[in-house]
Amino acid sequence: MTETYVKKATATGFAASDLSAAVSAMLADLEAGGEDTARRMAQDLDGFCGDVVLSPETIAAACARVPQSLKDDIAYAHENIARFAQAQRDSIGETEVELRPGLTAGQRLIPVQAAGCYVPGGRYSHIASAMMTVTTARIAGVGHIAAVSPPRADAPAGIPDAILYTLHRCGADRILALGGIQGIAAMAFGLFGLPRADILVGPGNQYVAEAKRLLYGRVGIDMVAGPTDSLVVADATADALTVAWDLIGQAEHGANSPVWLVTDCPALAAEVARLAPLCAADLPQPNRAAAEAAWSALGEIILCPNREVMAQQADRIAPEHLHVQAADLDWWRGRLTAYGSLFLGADSTVAFGDKAAGTNHVLPTSGAARYTGGLSVHKFLKTVTWQRVTAEALPHLAAVTARISRFEGMEGHARTADIRLQKLAELRNPAD
Repeated sequence: MTETYVKKATATGFAASDLSAAVSAMLADLEAGGEDTARRMAQDLDGFCGDVVLSPETIAAACARVPQSLKDDIAYAHENIARFAQAQRDSIGETEVELRPGLTAGQRLIPVQAAGCYVPGGRYSHIASAMMTVTTARIAGVGHIAAVSPPRADAPAGIPDAILYTLHRCGADRILALGGIQGIAAMAFGLFGLPRADILVGPGNQYVAEAKRLLYGRVGIDMVAGPTDSLVVADATADALTVAWDLIGQAEHGANSPVWLVTDCPALAAEVARLAPLCAADLPQPNRAAAEAAWSALGEIILCPNREVMAQQADRIAPEHLHVQAADLDWWRGRLTAYGSLFLGADSTVAFGDKAAGTNHVLPTSGAARYTGGLSVHKFLKTVTWQRVTAEALPHLAAVTARISRFEGMEGHARTADIRLQKLAELRNPAD
């Protein structure tokens, strides 16, 4: 018996229109027109005519409007995120090694000078994204951190107060009320007094993702992100209602967000298939519509003969979020190899990681977890190398380099080694 589908997706994904040409043209207009073009786009696309660069006084006023209870919750989540990021930073270090007598090589970790953090707006106020991006950059030691977020008509400062408070608390140096392609362009091109970003990070809609993709090379990016996705691996020990809610809870991101259940228990598969639509129907609008569309078109339940095949399916899909609700969690942690972030046990949930547990929620999507991880302090650090050579190592090193270079046909390379051999010989045997 191989795997079978109790529920199969009726679509492979919602095909986005070809945005590349349109986004490329907008980026070109923004680079040529600068701040005036960015302001015009903010007015045309977001209906925003206020101050783009938020002053310290505006930020302070917004912070004062945030309820203390929310500030306390943000403090709890921020501390977890900062502590985990610091642990990541402490896990890597600079080093040097004498490879041979007189030949020393080393590694340095150098933070980028300027980072641009995009914080999504739209239906939700993404407090968590503000924490995940700015906090991680600050712990990495980035010199200047800019943040942009789409303005909203119902926000006194343009950006919702809670997002402004979070960005300020986490250490953003400049905050701009600017969204979409114009927000990305402001950070990449150094508009409104910002330094040009060395790296752009943070989730966004398809326009933001395409802008980052087109700019990659001129600037670094965290990843090319698609719609969020989530997979639950569960066996007979799992609770069907909990599994159903964990799937629907992620499906509410949007109609293009796939979710999967992989299980070896037919009874669980059947019960989750029954309960998931009921969970979606219990959500308020517009969350209900998003979850129902995602579950109907992209939700899958895969029935496997055993846990090894379950693990193979999980590795094949390589989800952004992988949640194991099964016995023998240590086996699963050691066996699974392709995921953005792993959630072990029924007491965990993807929402914990999304909001407050400490691990980063900016993660690879669309199967990219096969070859990359999520946002971390490592994304903001350049691992660079150095070497030093003394006369003790020079003769053999230069001779080998010259011979390999000539075998490759690279005579110029060979002669840079030869001249050092010649100078060393002259020092050791000066002319009479």
